[in-house]
Amino acid sequence: MHKQLALILLAAATALAPADAAPRRGQAAVDVDPQNRGPVSGTGIEMRDIIGMSDRIVRDLLQRADIVGTAVPPRIILEGSRIRNQSSQRIDTDLFSDQLRAQLIRAAAGKLRFLSRETISDVAAERELKREGQTDVGTRGMTRAVAGSDYRLIGRITSQDARNNSTGMTQRSTQVVFELVDMETTETVYISEPFVVVRAQRDDIVYR
Repeated sequence: MHKQLALILLAAATALAPADAAPRRGQAAVDVDPQNRGPVSGTGIEMRDIIGMSDRIVRDLLQRADIVGTAVPPRIILEGSRIRNQSSQRIDTDLFSDQLRAQLIRAAAGKLRFLSRETISDVAAERELKREGQTDVGTRGMTRAVAGSDYRLIGRITSQDARNNSTGMTQRSTQVVFELVDMETTETVYISEPFVVVRAQRDDIVYR
């Protein structure tokens, strides 16, 4: 008797369950212009900010005749490992370095040279193979040593967060600054205008 009553109550509860209790269907992926605000955005640095910041730095550097107007193009190191993220946002710093390097190489058209210290172990191994006679010298010949750098472009990302507990609103102020450092004297020969982003929101967006 009790078992039958339980089954009846379970069936009634199922029948009265609201329609929206059913699993929600997913949404198809949509293409988003990387230079515009997307449907999922928060208070942190986003791709559109990185592109805009890179554009600004490229324009700044190309106007510096003492850097890009020299008879011999200067050699620059630019790597994500030298962009320090001290902000509260989790972000891949290679997004900054890759975007900047790509734009600078294309815009400078040979007036700047970039060195890859990330591949120096691969270069050293290949140089050893050539000098041991295990491979030929390639089509560009051999040099006495690998190229030394004139400058290194470094950066720092910092932020400050605030929250209104009454309204649930959160606000984040993020600042990004880049410096071009002379690798012989440690002199800072260029510093970018601070790129500042201040955003507030109530919804929770998690950057991964």
